[in-house]
Amino acid sequence: MVATAPRLTLQVAEIGPETRTIRSLDWDRSRFDIEFGLQNGTTYNAFLIRGEKTALIDTSHEKFRDQWLAQLQELVDPTEIDYLIVSHTEPDHSGLVGDVVALNPDVVVCGSKVALQFLSNQIHRPFQQRQVKSGETLDLGLGHVLEFLNAPNLHWPDTIFTYDPKSEILFTCDAFGLHYCSDPTFDEDLGAIEEDFAFYYECLMAPNARSVVGALKRMDQLPAISTIAVGHGPLLRHNLTELVNRYRQWSGARQASQTTVAVCYCSDYGFSDRLSQAIARGITKTGIAVEMVDLRAADPQELMALAGSCQGLVVGTPPTADRDGIRLALNTILGAVHEKQSIGVYDAFGGNDEPIDTLLTDFRNLGLHVAFPPIRIRDVPTEADYQLCEESGTDLGQWLGRDRTIKQMKSLDHDLDKALGRISGGLYIVTAQRSAVKSAMLASWVSQASFQPLGLSIAVAKDRAIESFLQVGDEFVLNVLEEGNYQPLMKHFLKRFPPGADRFEGIDTLTATNGGPILADALAYLECRVLSRMDGHDHWLVYAEVTRGKVARQEGRTAVHHRKVGNHY
Repeated sequence: MVATAPRLTLQVAEIGPETRTIRSLDWDRSRFDIEFGLQNGTTYNAFLIRGEKTALIDTSHEKFRDQWLAQLQELVDPTEIDYLIVSHTEPDHSGLVGDVVALNPDVVVCGSKVALQFLSNQIHRPFQQRQVKSGETLDLGLGHVLEFLNAPNLHWPDTIFTYDPKSEILFTCDAFGLHYCSDPTFDEDLGAIEEDFAFYYECLMAPNARSVVGALKRMDQLPAISTIAVGHGPLLRHNLTELVNRYRQWSGARQASQTTVAVCYCSDYGFSDRLSQAIARGITKTGIAVEMVDLRAADPQELMALAGSCQGLVVGTPPTADRDGIRLALNTILGAVHEKQSIGVYDAFGGNDEPIDTLLTDFRNLGLHVAFPPIRIRDVPTEADYQLCEESGTDLGQWLGRDRTIKQMKSLDHDLDKALGRISGGLYIVTAQRSAVKSAMLASWVSQASFQPLGLSIAVAKDRAIESFLQVGDEFVLNVLEEGNYQPLMKHFLKRFPPGADRFEGIDTLTATNGGPILADALAYLECRVLSRMDGHDHWLVYAEVTRGKVARQEGRTAVHHRKVGNHY
């Protein structure tokens, strides 16, 4: 099959007085970072405001370089751009900042303190810069007096929002966005986007619920908001109130959780930011609340209160050099923690890290429970490293939620529980591989779901490691276990694997056409591709097309699982 080039298009639209958006439409992108399987591609949105002075808010992904820069120059002479406002420095939005600076060395790059530090390492050339803080304004003339709002951790530590009172547009970059590529500039069809909107929140914003609540409070002080100009997906205008209230509800519910983990990282140091996000993602999959803490910017009093009250902490190794008060922040944590808490530590691969064993020993000596083995990153993190981080976070979340789980197991009516347990199912092993990373799980909630196309459904608990391998577009293998010959495989895949462990050690496998592992002792196997997912509260209901399959033993029968109860496995 001949590979086709991805479809990349641009859209320019008026969204307010003297205000345009340049939307980079990435129609075919199927994955975004580790956690995102994209059903509908994505967009990267930039904005141009032309008062008496001109401001460009964000740029685009470098894959759009030639066409985006050509489009920008059709709209404005780059030498006439006075300000380039960087909402945050993640490459999908700041990938062309260096190109704009090259076209106009006099442009003033505006951003948070952390953003400007990041850009200095990205651009590798001098540039005019202005640090902006919450409440500061920038007057472009013609009534466009831009106001800046700090919004750290949404979802990047350097994020700022920008508000234009003339157009009543709030520019929020990642916050309130969604990965959804379509021709409409605005959110005209709520039904079409709400699933992707919720999934985007769950993956990116849920680990930062406290920061979301803080940003919402600052937004409530603004005079009026008619449009939220997001960095991904359609801009919010038609359903703005409804979608903002969903953020308010989801984040408030997470903040109300009685169990919280503080995930501490060092912005602009090694890979601390990205690794911490992967760990946080794993924790939130278990329903445990997370508070992200940048040790460079943490208020000592707030940090002391959080470290003393949370049930778990994750700390990334800081640099040995005591810059920006990081040593003070670390000592504050050590002085506030107590023996009833759980701890996890990870190496940030910054090149000059505090020794990870020394840091872990300090916490052990204070009586904290070590939730997962220390994560040692010895090179630029790979996909396997990020998966290890996510699985470690999930282990921590499951440990902290064990009492809640037991309570839920006892909560159903006894007769109802037994009746529900009489629903039987087959026994299967779901296996998947992405790059060099493999995963597997024992499954019994499997059913054929359609004839055209041939399809099946699987219910996957949200806190299962393999969940990240079952995003839209991902491929996997469903291995059917055989009656009278399933016990060894079931026993192996039922056991609890430590984070990053090889789930196939000692198991004979073959390789499927789609790259997934086939269990040599399986009765049959089916190769599948995920077409859609539905949120089933504590499970994802995964619908997949079956592309090929084979029966190993024609006379064999599928192993059947009979449960006694229906409210836990």
